Amino acid sequence: MLKMKMKSKNECAGRMNALEVKGLTKIYPEFTLDKVSFCVPQGHISGLIGRNGAGKSTTLKGILRLIAAEGNVAVFGKDIIKDEMAVKQMIGYVGGGFRYYPMNALAAIRKAYEPFYPTWNQDKYEKFLAQFGLSERKKVKELSEGMKVKFALALALSHGAKLLIMDEPTSGLDPLSREEFCDIILQLVREEGVSVLFSTHITSDLMRVADDIVYLSQGKILAACPLKELLGKYRLGRFASLAEAAEAKAIGIKSVKDGYEGLLPRGTRRSNHVTVGEATIDNIIVHLEKANEEKRYAEAD
Repeated sequence: MLKMKMKSKNECAGRMNALEVKGLTKIYPEFTLDKVSFCVPQGHISGLIGRNGAGKSTTLKGILRLIAAEGNVAVFGKDIIKDEMAVKQMIGYVGGGFRYYPMNALAAIRKAYEPFYPTWNQDKYEKFLAQFGLSERKKVKELSEGMKVKFALALALSHGAKLLIMDEPTSGLDPLSREEFCDIILQLVREEGVSVLFSTHITSDLMRVADDIVYLSQGKILAACPLKELLGKYRLGRFASLAEAAEAKAIGIKSVKDGYEGLLPRGTRRSNHVTVGEATIDNIIVHLEKANEEKRYAEAD
């Protein structure tokens, strides 16, 4: 596993954090979530990233205690096991997809949801419905994917949740709906004071809203740091030949249309055989994953 020491500005100690995860571990026969630790600072939006199977959903389920996992989780300083009821009142969860019977009216869903939360605020709920252009008379089948996400947000926020945890909330949304979602999240952070942790594969959404990145690879934390720090760590090198890329010690070298490319740590001396540009989140993920894959094959041999 390629290691990156990038946690200095996102350490959990010495500051108020909305979420602190320490040593979260879950062992399956074919996969291990291995001592995952990170925090979400209060008022921040943190993106949870990684390829399919990296452990993103397992991490979120472990945090929420939807699966049995070892490790410690605290929300605004309260232990999720010792103060379970208080903590769950502070969390709003929006899962991937919208798993309600399609013929249900939104009013019926709200009536089933409300009793679980003593802090339910009907006035706030109605404010969100109006803001999002929702009617309780609508049935689930009549909602677009974007409207379903808005309704899930309205439910999550109407019991006073201060931490939003979302699993692939923009999956399946068209670009305009994703942009509207990002606008809503930014507004909620600024005006409602919520903190956010959300998993996604859509890196343009991260660039739009995220303060911090938690990067998982094969069940391990590869980076947990501010987004700007991750982007600032590497540049993208492009080479005419594989030999030139290898000579420059580029990370995760791969063939592309016009030659080869790989990551170069920022500050690397530039040779005459390389064209250097800014690395995107996609570039960083692709090349780091390729480097890790090559290392695994080498160790297996």
